[in-house]
Amino acid sequence: MQHAGGSPLPPPHRPGHTPAGPLPQASHAQQPPPPGIPGFSGAPPHHPPAQPPHMQAPQAPHRQQQPPRETTGHVQLPTGAPVAVPSPPPAQAPADSTSTTLAVLLIGPAGAGKTSVARYWAESRRVPTAHISLDDVREWVCSGFADPQSGWNDNSEAQYRLARRTCGFAARNFLANGISCILDDAVFPDRPVVGLGGWKRHVGPGLLPVVLLPGLEIVLERNSRRSGNRRLTDEEVARIHGRMAGWYGSGLPIIDNSQLDVPGTAQVLDEVLARAITSPPQW
Repeated sequence: MQHAGGSPLPPPHRPGHTPAGPLPQASHAQQPPPPGIPGFSGAPPHHPPAQPPHMQAPQAPHRQQQPPRETTGHVQLPTGAPVAVPSPPPAQAPADSTSTTLAVLLIGPAGAGKTSVARYWAESRRVPTAHISLDDVREWVCSGFADPQSGWNDNSEAQYRLARRTCGFAARNFLANGISCILDDAVFPDRPVVGLGGWKRHVGPGLLPVVLLPGLEIVLERNSRRSGNRRLTDEEVARIHGRMAGWYGSGLPIIDNSQLDVPGTAQVLDEVLARAITSPPQW
């Protein structure tokens, strides 16, 4: 088809074309950085306009992440408190010291067998039980240890009282977590600084003291088998044993284990503690 003048008709328009040809396509290549902005490597980031505070959406409160249940170090332990007097059993039920949570203080001179009996008793009970020896705690001090055998002075007294307080703190925490505790110490009846008052103050009124007091010949023979700073002279053993005799008439239970071995003494200790639960000693 031709115009009247004989010129050919132009082709019909198509989308994206002009009569002169295709429309130029938008370039997707990175545009050069505008002048004056060094280091520009792309389109500037888009920052939405800030909303007024009253139009901002409330944020969820931050929650502290809970540790996994199997992670150690997150067990909640009860805090130690003064040990209360054990509750007596019902009238129709006999006291059972072998399965009751107790705090026991085993007293006696050097060579009485306190440590051996206390450890055996703790190991043979049906309930969890700890053994704490004051002599062991005193010897935690390595450099500067004030050995009482070298003379009782301000340093040896301070270290003794510190060890006793440490033992009491440990006993209270064991008892607060359901673990019985037996402590052993050479407590003198005529010296307040190393007397029962400090133990009662640091452990609590529920502490049950029991005295082991074999004959002098027995403690001398047992002391002769010791070594190191645990072995005393015969004169010192005799002097300590004589002072321990002051416990007679004190109202505390006393066990003469001269003819008893360690298991036999531990059995008698259970019997004494069963009576103490029913009728706690006044001290």
